[in-house]
Formats: sequence, C-alpha cells, structure tokens
Amino acid sequence: MDYDQQLQQFKRLRDRLVAEVGRRIIGQREVVDQMLATVFVGGHCLLVGVPGLAKTMMVRSLAAALDLGFKRIQFTPDLMPSDITGTDLVDQRSDGRREFRFVQGPIFTNIVLADEINRAPPKTQSALLEAMQERQVTVGHDTYTLPQPFFVIATQNPIEQEGTYPLPEAQLDRFLFAIHVPYPTAAEEERILMVPTGPAAATASTTRILDAAQIRSLQEAVLAVPVSRYVVAYAAKLVRATRPTDPTAPDLVKEMVDWGAGPRAGQHLVLAGKAFAAMAGRAAVAVDDIRAAAVPVLRHRVATNFAAETAGLDSVGIIQRLLKEVPEPPVRRYAGVAAAEA
Repeated sequence: MDYDQQLQQFKRLRDRLVAEVGRRIIGQREVVDQMLATVFVGGHCLLVGVPGLAKTMMVRSLAAALDLGFKRIQFTPDLMPSDITGTDLVDQRSDGRREFRFVQGPIFTNIVLADEINRAPPKTQSALLEAMQERQVTVGHDTYTLPQPFFVIATQNPIEQEGTYPLPEAQLDRFLFAIHVPYPTAAEEERILMVPTGPAAATASTTRILDAAQIRSLQEAVLAVPVSRYVVAYAAKLVRATRPTDPTAPDLVKEMVDWGAGPRAGQHLVLAGKAFAAMAGRAAVAVDDIRAAAVPVLRHRVATNFAAETAGLDSVGIIQRLLKEVPEPPVRRYAGVAAAEA
C-alpha cells in the first residue's frame, strides 16, 4: 500500500469512528475530531464543559468503538493516589512467611476516564503525572509499565468552584488538548430531547472499529506525515508570541499575560497538525492545521492577568488575537530549505 492509499484508508477509518460515536452522541463533531486526534498521536485531553453536555458519554462512546481496555475513575476529595495507581499488599504464604504483592489500580488500562478530575486534591492529581508523561507507575521501589496504547481523557466542570482544586500547571501541560464542550445547537437539542422519550431510546451495541495494534499503526502513520520547516517556524513563532518576556511578543501579551506556553506546546501543535492533516487525507501539514490546533493546544497554557480580566479577555481571546496578529514567516527564508527537503 503506497502513502496516498494509506492516507485515504486513514480518512475512511476516521469517518467510521465519527459515525460510530455519532450513533450515541448528537452533534459535537469538532469535539469528537479533537478527541480522535488525541488518540492518533498518543496524547491526553481534557474536556471542559458545564454539567449535562454528555462529556462522560462521549468518552464512553469513543472507548466502545475502540477494542481497548477502559476504566473510569471518579475523582472525589477523599480519593487517594493508591486508589489510582494500586498498592502493595502483604500476603502470608503457607510456610508462614510474608511477602509483598502489588495489586494494580484502575490506571492499568488503555483508556482512563478521569471524571471530574479537579475534585481530587493535588496529591491525588499528582498520581497521574508520571503515568501521563512516562507511561509508567512507580510504587515504593518498583516501577511498572502501563499497557500500550495509553490515554488519559479527563473531564472538568468550569463553573463549579466549591470543593474543587485547580489543576497544577505541570499537569495541565501534559494534556495535548483542552477541549471546550459547547452547548448544542437548537436543532441538535431538539433531537437530544427526543431520544429518551421515543423508540430511539433503545440502546444498540457498538461496533469496534480499531484494536490496539491498528491504533499503534495509525500513530506511526501520523508521525510519518511530513511537516516543512516553514510550518514548524510558524508554530514556534506562535508559541513564542504567548510569552510576555519574549522580545517578539506583541504588546497585548506583555500587558495581559503572566506566563505563556513552553516548548512542549510547540511539539503538541505540530503533532496536532499532523493528526488533522492525516484525518483529512492530506499528505503534509499546512499552516491552517496549526491554526486549527492553536486554541485547544494553547488555551490551558496561557495564564492571563487582571488586566486581561478587566478588558474582558481570557486565554482563548488572547490566542485568537495572536492568530490575527502573528504573521507567517517570510517565504523566501524557507524556500531553499523546502526545496532541499523535497
């Protein structure tokens, strides 16, 4: 199978997954696409939306369409790190001797749904840091490798503050996307209201589209999507523009941002661009792919200050302004590089 055929097959698989999830989820196409992009690059994502928008059901529906292990962890204030990672138990053998036995926690699966992640205290949230970055868990003196592929999909309610704990920046930075889950349109909401009151309420079994080996193969295909130095330069320029201490940052950022995105954000921009290109069946990453990924990749990595709040701007507003103000790099500078790479 040549490269073009592989890309077209990739697009067909993506369309099948979208259709399968769409059997349970009405609308939310952009959210589903961003979740799929997360899977295709082996990342993690955070779904942010008010209660009742089917965030948990979206994750369950995606997991049902993938032939992978799935566990849901309900984050609560009394949840302990060992409730996530697992713990050592003492077993007594028949000869009277005692030995430690590690009992795996729910994180030992392929897809982890961290439901209402900000309801657990920071100590418990930190149990995910090593797992999300190194794909392993350390308990005591022993380190255990997690199953592959491994994804954390977390949900968060943005309006409830009582009994919640803000996610630390180090953990936020491990999420490829912070995905905003919007209200449905009027037509979509009417369809949603009909589902639990009519014959369509009968649940149908979900067809599994991809297994672990196929997902790993698709992830390799995404990583192989070429990206030009020109596109990489634009991604780097956009990320650097979010930092108030950078000389290239516009006055808007210097006045209204406390700190901006780090190099991992640039890596995630390029990875997301590759995923969007492959999902559309295109053979290379375009600048428009970087622009499409900018808000979900950067929104949780840009910290605004009081001046921004006074002006009615949040991180999304800042990023949208940057997309208009940050120009693409000069084409002439990268023309020779592009020709050499070709």
